[in-house]
Amino acid sequence: MTTLLASTKDAPPRPRVARLLERLADPSERVQAILLLAPAALLLGLIVVYPIAKLVYNSFFDLRLSGGQRAPFVAFDNYQSALTDSQFWNALWNTALFTIITVIGALIIGLALALLANLPFRRKWPVRLALLLPWAMPLAFAGLIFAWFFNTDYGVVNDWLMRIGLAPRQWLLSPGTAFAAVCIAIIWKSSSFIGLILLAGLQMIPRSLYEAAEVDGATRFQQFREITLPLLAPSMIVALIFRTITALQTFDIPYTMTKGGPARATETLAMLIHSTTIDYGDIGYGSTLAVLMFIVSMAVTALYLRRIQRD
Repeated sequence: MTTLLASTKDAPPRPRVARLLERLADPSERVQAILLLAPAALLLGLIVVYPIAKLVYNSFFDLRLSGGQRAPFVAFDNYQSALTDSQFWNALWNTALFTIITVIGALIIGLALALLANLPFRRKWPVRLALLLPWAMPLAFAGLIFAWFFNTDYGVVNDWLMRIGLAPRQWLLSPGTAFAAVCIAIIWKSSSFIGLILLAGLQMIPRSLYEAAEVDGATRFQQFREITLPLLAPSMIVALIFRTITALQTFDIPYTMTKGGPARATETLAMLIHSTTIDYGDIGYGSTLAVLMFIVSMAVTALYLRRIQRD
């Protein structure tokens, strides 16, 4: 027995590779979790982390497509230029206005559409198909449709105005009316998305709660205020998170309707980034604007997540 213990004690340590192979052959729960999540983490790093890191890296250089020499390192000069650029603040202000107006408008109309689609129709699929079609339509196509609606010469809106005896207006040629027209198009396009999410939330509310409220004599408005809205709040938060992030990145609809005009009244931050990088070839400054937009998006998302954790 003493000899066996001595031989075991004096045995050379097992190679690290052999121990690693044994652990992989019979993995623990932690190792299994790492192995299962590794492909997803690698894919996430390739399509998300690396592009963001490259974007931040380019923002510290005076990188231009027209320059044949090596891009000089300018540190935070691009960020300083952006913070003193009137076009940046104008685009940021327009983006903030688009976000506030269209998110609130889409939430109100989306809630109305969800309540309508949740009614006990005998055939529900036509109503829900009508709710799905605007969301499934491409953004650029929706912008072209509304550009035709608000066209000065042959638009549907001016035709309606003339039929009721009112003078036609140059909708897309005036800053105020062009901004309003773009907001209407975005609300029409995005309200169906919010309506679909809220419709799913409505269907999760037990019908027995409404039956008990009816027995207690509650009116329809009281049922909506005391049952529907509180139980629908989580779905609203989820819809607002997705809608706000996409609103901060608004590009397609105002670009196809107005190209940012007139007088940059409808130019968003995403449109400014596009014109800086694609039209002018200034990759360094365009990357800086993209990093700033990413920071704004993450800050707004953090506020929503903090609200969810608080609730």
